[in-house]
Amino acid sequence: MSPRRIASLLLMMTLLTTGGALAQDKGSVTPKPLPPLANPNDPKIGAKELFARKLLPSSGPAHIIGSYTKGCIGGAVEMPLNGDNWQVMRLSRNRNWGHPDTIALIKRLAAKVHKDTGWPGILVGDIGQPRGGPALSGHASHQIGIDADIWLTPMPDHRLSREEREEMSAVMMVREDRLDIDPKVFTLGHVLVLRDAAQEPAVQRIFVNPAIKKALCREAKGDRSWLSKIRPWWGHDYHFHIRMRCPAGASECQGQPSQSEDEGCKPSDLAYWFSEGMLHPKPPPEPPKPKPPMTLAQMPAACKAVLHAGNAKP
Repeated sequence: MSPRRIASLLLMMTLLTTGGALAQDKGSVTPKPLPPLANPNDPKIGAKELFARKLLPSSGPAHIIGSYTKGCIGGAVEMPLNGDNWQVMRLSRNRNWGHPDTIALIKRLAAKVHKDTGWPGILVGDIGQPRGGPALSGHASHQIGIDADIWLTPMPDHRLSREEREEMSAVMMVREDRLDIDPKVFTLGHVLVLRDAAQEPAVQRIFVNPAIKKALCREAKGDRSWLSKIRPWWGHDYHFHIRMRCPAGASECQGQPSQSEDEGCKPSDLAYWFSEGMLHPKPPPEPPKPKPPMTLAQMPAACKAVLHAGNAKP
């Protein structure tokens, strides 16, 4: 097996055991604060340990620095825990912070979903930490406040308790054989939700399980141009991941290249994802050695100032 193939499988296994499970990983009604670091100035300490201990955003206007997988955000704003058409889940993670444009987009999407599908609203998963940066668990991305996870489970018609928000599981949308969606739970409403999100001009990509992309290709009617934004990716069985473009004027934000405007629905576009090696990957002969965590010195230099800035006023 080629080194590139091994690396691809390792990446897939990592994503399946982290990001893909986030909607199922339970939180805590009484989360314990992280203990102080013995030596926070140790240059070898993981940046995730530093950013996870910041409970409030930095003061000042919103300011994105770096990329989705190596960056931070100053002046992030909080997604309100409740709205007419949304509720935030897993409050103990404190990851409902993002760029103002992201928060506004989620609110718009929630109202549009309610109007178009009749769902009471949406359940909002992780956006980012108060100052962005790498998280202790789950994500490689979500570092600059313009990624957001939305559950594929419709919001219930009542206000969820704290216990429900921490312990409720999202609904699996993919068939057990991984070849297609589960028609008992994936409905026309889900197609409309994903269409509404993809039609937002500020959205660049939306990541879903390959089986969901396959279903969308089959079920989408009328204008199908939005399908080009829907990208198959490992682990998104329970939620979809919105990735926004860098906001206008965010000169230090490092976005992704523009993608093809093709629907991505040809058999050849999806064949890779449903190959035997992807559906049933064999583990490598030897377990991979864990990589050392990214340090603050390996991040954009301006993230150090964001990390040490004063707190925004609550």
